[in-house]
Amino acid sequence: MRHPAEAAEGPGMKPEHEVVVVGAGFSGLCVGIQLRRKGVRDFVIVDAAPSVGGVWRHNTYPGVAVDIPSATYCYSFEPNPSWTRSFAPGAEVRAYAEHCADKYRLRPHLRLGTKVERAVFDEDADLWRVHTGRGVLTARFLVAAVGPLDQPRNPDIPGIGTFAGKIVHTARWDHDHDLGGERVAVIGTGASGLQVIPEIAGVAAHLDVYQRTPIWVFPKVDVAVPAAVRALFRAVPPVQRLVRLITTIVSEVVMVLGIVHYSKAPFLVRATEAVCRAHLRRQVPDRRLRRALTPRYGFGCKRPSFSNRYFPTFLREDVDLVTDPIERVTATGIVTRDGRERPVDTLVLATGFRILELGAMPAFPVVGLGGVELGAHWDEHRYQTYEGVASPLAPNFWLMNGPYTVTGASWFSIIEAGATHIVRCVAEARRRRAARMVVRRRPHDDFTTDMRRRMKGTILAQPSCARSNSYYFDRHGDSPYVRPQSGLYVWRRSRTFDLDDYEYIR
Repeated sequence: MRHPAEAAEGPGMKPEHEVVVVGAGFSGLCVGIQLRRKGVRDFVIVDAAPSVGGVWRHNTYPGVAVDIPSATYCYSFEPNPSWTRSFAPGAEVRAYAEHCADKYRLRPHLRLGTKVERAVFDEDADLWRVHTGRGVLTARFLVAAVGPLDQPRNPDIPGIGTFAGKIVHTARWDHDHDLGGERVAVIGTGASGLQVIPEIAGVAAHLDVYQRTPIWVFPKVDVAVPAAVRALFRAVPPVQRLVRLITTIVSEVVMVLGIVHYSKAPFLVRATEAVCRAHLRRQVPDRRLRRALTPRYGFGCKRPSFSNRYFPTFLREDVDLVTDPIERVTATGIVTRDGRERPVDTLVLATGFRILELGAMPAFPVVGLGGVELGAHWDEHRYQTYEGVASPLAPNFWLMNGPYTVTGASWFSIIEAGATHIVRCVAEARRRRAARMVVRRRPHDDFTTDMRRRMKGTILAQPSCARSNSYYFDRHGDSPYVRPQSGLYVWRRSRTFDLDDYEYIR
């Protein structure tokens, strides 16, 4: 029996590569690292950008930084002793991605500046045809590793196309544009808005912040990491691993017990909300302003964040918090429902990303068995997967960061679990010399049913979440962004799931 890459016969049937990975952010890099560790060398990592880093390459707005402790924000197998702050700035995270690409010898596998337009499974040849702006790549296996925070969401506000000033999205910041002396409006008060707003205040002549939904904000213990501590981490790596373990456990407790197992531990959510409210009271003495900044939904319905500078920004004379809904945008300003028009020179969109919707999950059209496009199928029939990575409709295909994946303390734990699952599958297909590998319908359906059942016990099932305007929810009212299990369980499951849940065809 020939190697799977040679299994198909006939002219043009042999794929160019065994594996094509789409996305050179931390997800794609992790898949590449694990493929190399398994002895798989015939793979390429394709990305539309000219360099690695994914979301951390795109997001360079003022103040961008991680919103969990830096010690947790790295691969478990590659701790970074060089973080200069307890919440690492974005530039350092991007540098860490470049470091990993170099250390794990991924540069020869990179195909940068190459945008994937669609992928089509060839059922006769059991291979994927990946259509890019530079031609077609063929591969036995395809991994979509484009992160969910990839496609900026532009608000659908009447008249926004007529605005004559400058429009900047936080995910595509224009560093050549000077905000000095301008009237600036920021739309959005999520995690990105929370970071950029304090940076803009004081630079602009006046800042209006348009808030639809307040955000839960923790106090931020953001301190410089002394050079001596960084030296200690380099000299004695177990010390840093211990710090990572501690921060991971704390974050896991809040995420898993408070959000995933809300019905069993509602007191933890209440205690967390009390900490956030106390932080707001300390920083905002004005009762009316404080009321406007207080969320009306439960903690966990929407992504929270950390900041010591966000709330005090609204105490400035040159900053206004606007809570009246936006009616329309004009050529020179924004009109709110009360009829008032506020002049604007630059409009900053801190409006997040397209996530659980057609065209974003997956990030490019994936045409599987019977000509079914996976994204359209999910959009019509609800999002569903096996272990967050596989679908019976798409053989030899896995999706990093797919429906029902986000849990635990760190994005890196999610990435590593997904990559482990995928590389186990590739290795098993090679061992069985299978040209086609596809998850069976029964395990897929059982997993999806179990996820939907477990969701009923999470904070996301609470009525208050309906007021959160959260990207955790899709148009069906489901919340498949979150996996209602612990990060530790998902880590173990990625290493122990039954490989016979897949079907193998030679």
